[in-house]
Amino acid sequence: MSPIEQIYDKIPDFAKDVRINLTSLMADETLSPRRKYGVLVASAVATRNSALIAAVESAASGVMTSVAIAAAKAAASVVVMNNVYYRFVHLASNPEYKTMPPRLRMDVIGNPGVDKSDFELWSLAVSSINGCGICIDAHERTLRAAGVNSETIQTAVRFAAITQSVAIALEAAGPASPQAGD
Repeated sequence: MSPIEQIYDKIPDFAKDVRINLTSLMADETLSPRRKYGVLVASAVATRNSALIAAVESAASGVMTSVAIAAAKAAASVVVMNNVYYRFVHLASNPEYKTMPPRLRMDVIGNPGVDKSDFELWSLAVSSINGCGICIDAHERTLRAAGVNSETIQTAVRFAAITQSVAIALEAAGPASPQAGD
């Protein structure tokens, strides 16, 4: 049984739609395997669900290089920092914050070790999970400027949404909840 199938089996019956969406995601071929699994790795890391992270990383290892997996994790790690900071800048009523340099190290964004548009797509997925409008707009603009089409962008965000919903369903199930098929 694949790591993703093991996660599927842990999704409780109250989250049947989540199971169906996960099945749909795994069958979807809109994204290349590298992009798909990169979105899944970055999104899983953004959910902070250790079981999901382990399963997705294991599944990704058959499709992505260790460098690409590390880049997807780096996307999640650095983007969450930016999401917190730029969401604050956006929501704070004091306009002075918009003029101040962030003073956050984020060199990996400029040199991620993988195709820049892949890294941006993974970053967009994380920003979508974290709800940072400024970051979502910035990543979407960068992707569009790189020639990435709307369907690819929407698919990545849909995959992020499904990944987040899987993590929530697993957390809501708790350790003693019945599993699918029980």
